[in-house]
Amino acid sequence: MGRMSTRTCPCGLPQPYDACCGRFHSGAASAPTAELLMRSRYCAFVKGDAQYLLRTWHPRTRPERLDLDPRMRWTGLEILDADGGSAFHTTGTVTFRASYRGGALHERSRFERVAGAWVYVDGDFLD
Repeated sequence: MGRMSTRTCPCGLPQPYDACCGRFHSGAASAPTAELLMRSRYCAFVKGDAQYLLRTWHPRTRPERLDLDPRMRWTGLEILDADGGSAFHTTGTVTFRASYRGGALHERSRFERVAGAWVYVDGDFLD
């Protein structure tokens, strides 16, 4: 647990992991916006943190288990659009492109608040 990570967070924001998505992954804080939750979920994919992904998935749509491919190499996240999803909203969408070695995933994700915390509901793949 000890050493603080000073490496830049994989989510694309210019902050160290511990001060950015790391605090959400550890449970020390909850993502205050749908976009930050989206970034922290991408970061969890990068780090292979299936528990965080399941924890931040809407109970209505959450799978029983999540098997992440350890060979998958995520290389970058680009937020293209965000609608709603702030402290003043109960729903929001985030459109993003997540790049990986060999391709990219383009999705519009839906988020809702459950007991005050943002969770991922589902998404539509875009061309």
